[in-house]
Amino acid sequence: MTAPMRTPSSSAEPATYGLSREARNLHWLLTNLVEEVPGLLSVAVVSSDGLLLLSSDPGRNAERPADKPTGPKGSSADLATIVSGLGSLTLGAAKLMDGGGIKQTVVAMEEGSLFVMAVSDGSLLGVHATPDCDMSVVAYHMALFVGRAGHVLTPELRSELRQSMESAR
Repeated sequence: MTAPMRTPSSSAEPATYGLSREARNLHWLLTNLVEEVPGLLSVAVVSSDGLLLLSSDPGRNAERPADKPTGPKGSSADLATIVSGLGSLTLGAAKLMDGGGIKQTVVAMEEGSLFVMAVSDGSLLGVHATPDCDMSVVAYHMALFVGRAGHVLTPELRSELRQSMESAR
């Protein structure tokens, strides 16, 4: 028995076998975000308690020169940690400044950009992109993802996604 052939674009897609329809839809939305937006290195959805729920690292699957950035060192868990910490820091700053809720945080670096956007219930969408990405395009597509995913990211679904990420290790 031979294994089914995988297309190049499916190498960034996580295994969704056995997941609920809602979980598969969120995986599809994340894969769509990665495939539609040029310059994305790593994408993660993080729960309010800092746990990685969804991840896609397209930059790790392609041939890339050694001097080009490949996302946070280590793994998707590193991006989740960074996103969670930055989200917590900006939330604290907003409270101290009576600034209201955080809509988006952008960190522009010499060698890339980091975007963090609230999804729902304290969950966050984090994107690490190349230095030459079109920031407005990245932000627009992140907002689309949040608009489509935010209302379905229930506590039950977050639990299912967390368990699927733990079992994939």
